[in-house]
Amino acid sequence: MLNRTECKNCSILLWPALLASTFLSGPAAADFFLIYQYEMERSSVRFYTDIRDGQPGITAEFAGTKDLHYYASAKTAPAPGVELKIAVSAEGVRFGKPIFPTPSLFREEALNQDVEVFAGNFKIFVPADSGFQTASGPVEITLSGLACTSKLCLTPFRKTFRGVLRPAADSSGLPKLEQITEAASGGVFVPTRPQAESSLAGMLEDWTEDAAGQPTRQTALFYFLLAIPAGLSINLMPCVLPILPLIILRLIANAKESLARRTALGLAFCGGIVLFFAAFALLAVLIQMTTGAAVDLNSLYRQPNAVIVLFLLLIFFALAFLDAISFTLPSSLSGPQQAAGGILGSIGMGFFAGLLSTPCSGALLGAVLVWAQSQPPAVGSSAIVLMGAGMALPYLVLVSMPRLLDRLPKPGPWMDLMKKTGGFLLLILAVKFTLTALNKDRLINVLLYGVIFAFCVWMWGQWVSVQSPAVRRWTVRTAAVLLAAVCGFWLLPAEPPAAVNWQPYDAAKIEQALEDGQVVLIKFTADWCTNCKIVERRVYQRPDIAKLLTERSILTVKADTTQADFPASGDLKSVFGEAGNLPVTVLLNPRNRTLLKIRGIFEPEQLQQAIRQIP
Repeated sequence: MLNRTECKNCSILLWPALLASTFLSGPAAADFFLIYQYEMERSSVRFYTDIRDGQPGITAEFAGTKDLHYYASAKTAPAPGVELKIAVSAEGVRFGKPIFPTPSLFREEALNQDVEVFAGNFKIFVPADSGFQTASGPVEITLSGLACTSKLCLTPFRKTFRGVLRPAADSSGLPKLEQITEAASGGVFVPTRPQAESSLAGMLEDWTEDAAGQPTRQTALFYFLLAIPAGLSINLMPCVLPILPLIILRLIANAKESLARRTALGLAFCGGIVLFFAAFALLAVLIQMTTGAAVDLNSLYRQPNAVIVLFLLLIFFALAFLDAISFTLPSSLSGPQQAAGGILGSIGMGFFAGLLSTPCSGALLGAVLVWAQSQPPAVGSSAIVLMGAGMALPYLVLVSMPRLLDRLPKPGPWMDLMKKTGGFLLLILAVKFTLTALNKDRLINVLLYGVIFAFCVWMWGQWVSVQSPAVRRWTVRTAAVLLAAVCGFWLLPAEPPAAVNWQPYDAAKIEQALEDGQVVLIKFTADWCTNCKIVERRVYQRPDIAKLLTERSILTVKADTTQADFPASGDLKSVFGEAGNLPVTVLLNPRNRTLLKIRGIFEPEQLQQAIRQIP
């Protein structure tokens, strides 16, 4: 039977990394063992005896692609204890604390912070005492940790390698490390104590495993119990705070209902929260079974298309709270005026609260989530659902104690003001938490579309009503849908990869290229210039233009004039004599230093003709 690291599609593989021979140096590539492989990302490791600063020991040399990174610090890892660790043991030898390289910084956009990681090629040295030089016999090396790419995190791993130390046969004085094999193991990593001062870490230190490396029932029970406070802590996260006023409004609206009805509505709200976590658990199981990748709550914010959908969803709900559109679900969520559909509205509100909790995850939440996805589907899904139950627990207490609801303020005009305040808070959430995965150009387009989308929603909800004549109502709403669809097809898709290899503007580099006899093409552009983007799509995205520029060995320079203090902004006027209107394409002939300018929007044929005129 395959263990979990031998999952379908083999995203984490257990065979030697022969592929590593294409980018590794040193001992034979067959010495490398593959730790992770996911799509084009991979990481391998090999072991050999070494001397550093006069002290003997064992070196673990990692080699891999730069986007796949291991966490270097327990403080910034997704969960305590999943930072990269190594332990070495051999009879008659004492090994010291591993010496790790200086970590690099990886920008975690979803968390808006830099995290310390090890990526690409690096080495870890484990020093040994003097007995190492005469050691002879078996040696065991254990690696554990968690690796992620810029898009997702993979399943935590723990691997044990066994070899044999042979006495030195040359003048180096170092024993030889031979016959290294990977031992069978559970393949998953259960976090252990990351820091002595951490209370959570202290509890983790007491966990035990069976002989096969699998967590015991006591460990599973501990995680199940930990899932409840982990979910409870979500209610204190900054991501959830903006919607607390809406939740309070919902509870106040329920307070005037009969005991049976408000109990049903409250349970429906709690059920909506649990439903979100159940849906997340199902998604995690499907992804893990098909790709072997682990999904964290922040993964959503690494996917551009997903964050765009969430951004538009938040705008829609915000407009509903601001009464720009009448919609059954938001009205039932936030206002007392519509009792019909209250059950569905309560479920939707709970699901929405769970969804908005995804950008924030504390240490407890991360620890449970990492563990859950290294377990069989039934066990891991149960732990994730229990986190949802923990988040819903405070509201379940309120529902079960009617006297607490009776003490809430009575409905009144203030509720409408609070509801509209919630609408503006949702707009803040939409911008703050959902667009960090987008590059600058696409971010501008999505924000522009957000305004157009809001106009279309307002057009649908305010230009006509249920009492409007059917023909007028359908005409206006069809126009709103068409406007939103056409603008969406225009603004939302990602820009294709640049066909031309643009270099940043550098006057010295341009001058050097001209001295070397190289033709130079300078494209003056700006982020706010719509015509510049039209020229980019119409001219420079064409394969024949890109091919011509490459064949003629033309230096292509992108001169960004978005801000006045950019170097290209000043040179556009002082060097090239332009008033500042964009776009402007400048073609420099190295023979006589003459220049050809093409202003505004132009056809590809104009550029082709100008290039061919230059010998």
